Amino acid sequence: MRRTSVVRLVLASSLVALGVLAGCDDSDGPKAAAKPSSSPAAQASPISLSLLVFNVEYGGTKASDAVIADLKADVVGVLESYNRLPKIAAAAGYPYYDVGLQIMSKYPILEPSGADGLYSYIEVRPGEAVAMINTHLDYVHDGPNRLNRGASVADVVATEKAVRLSSIQTLLPSATTLLDQGWPVFLTGDLNEPSHLDWTAATASQHGGVGAVAWPVSEALLGAGLHDSYRETHPDPVTDPGNTWGGVAGSEGSPRRIDFAYVGGPVDVVSSQVVGERGGDSVDRGYPKWTSDHRAVLSRLKVTPAPIPTTIALSSRMTTVGEQVTAYFRMPQGVDSGTVRLSGPASASYDVSGESGTITVPTSQLTPGQYQVDLVHGDDVVATNQLYVRPQAAKVELTTDAPTYGVGDPITVRWADGPANRWDWIGVYPARAADPEKDSYLIWGYTGGHDAGALPPTTEGDLVLGREHQGKPWPLPPGRYVAHYLLTDQYVSVGSTTFTVR
Repeated sequence: MRRTSVVRLVLASSLVALGVLAGCDDSDGPKAAAKPSSSPAAQASPISLSLLVFNVEYGGTKASDAVIADLKADVVGVLESYNRLPKIAAAAGYPYYDVGLQIMSKYPILEPSGADGLYSYIEVRPGEAVAMINTHLDYVHDGPNRLNRGASVADVVATEKAVRLSSIQTLLPSATTLLDQGWPVFLTGDLNEPSHLDWTAATASQHGGVGAVAWPVSEALLGAGLHDSYRETHPDPVTDPGNTWGGVAGSEGSPRRIDFAYVGGPVDVVSSQVVGERGGDSVDRGYPKWTSDHRAVLSRLKVTPAPIPTTIALSSRMTTVGEQVTAYFRMPQGVDSGTVRLSGPASASYDVSGESGTITVPTSQLTPGQYQVDLVHGDDVVATNQLYVRPQAAKVELTTDAPTYGVGDPITVRWADGPANRWDWIGVYPARAADPEKDSYLIWGYTGGHDAGALPPTTEGDLVLGREHQGKPWPLPPGRYVAHYLLTDQYVSVGSTTFTVR
């Protein structure tokens, strides 16, 4: 993924509200609780699953939708799908999707208690699940490109630690905790960094003469107990480089592998393939029409799912007024009744029965804001979660910490009532040419910073623009400027504010 001032691709789907679990009942009331068809303990046996990771590039197209539909993976980590994910899911035949986590699945996707928007459960059998993390690390300060320009390995690795390792380290505590608890774990993503398994003395000729590089993200992931599914079945990077970037139409840079499906816990890798353009180098499964600048990776796995613990899980922790959220509950052992209770700007409660089941929460009855969702038995809260309900068509309130700055002063841009999409960004334009649809931005930054593709987005926050941010010129020369809040790595503004540099 790259940001360039010459790109003016604007998808109408940028304005689509955040999707929730597809295939929900359209009734206004809660669903009756559904008991699991059988005991999880009786089903503790392996299951075959296929896992796809695919950066579809700027929302994807009908061609990339068709590839996903043809591959028929059970679970898909989709990158750069943005708010078009509901359309991709419908076109590719996936009944479940989560826009915040950028995941599609043939099985229910649950954001459980304690996940804090960092991972989900995929309920592959009643009461049993795998845990999944899907992430997209920042692309700035590309390591291989910097090596090609003469930067030292030590300098490049130091920058990788600051930009990408820092983001993956926000996810690793969840991954290691899940692994310690015996969960099968999937971690998919466009990591925008190669693997140290690929850059060895033997592969130096593939990488501009540079030999071994201790790429820190892959070292950290393997050190946490995860396994690179492609390298598990293609252990020799000389004969099977497996490149997913570079050499693909639209990709900028030398060939390398940056799209990964890591697995851990009770998971065996059966096979793994690079999917891309027909006849492409390293491509195992080719298609005549390939529209993404990334190739995909399809891995077939044998997985032993884990029993879902006591939880109150949501189909999505972020939704918009009028959409419906499915809440999944699992009671403590021996308990078969309770209440799902929402508290916040408004309140609601639903009596539930059975060891586990689902209810549908109609958010049209809720005031926008942040809610606590509790699973209650008697007087005890046995599990809790958070739900964020956004107003429909809310205009972002964008401000700066001062109306006027001196040359070189840092500029703090604050927002409230934001749409909270991954890869929303703040762009600064000269006031005389401030139309994002046709004019070029100057300095800019993602609302989530380097962690924009790793952490769950928020409806409010701030961004300090200065010397370390992208774009130019810095410092801004004297003049009047407009800062825009722009959606999902594209050019649709939903709020703006002005400031002056003197």
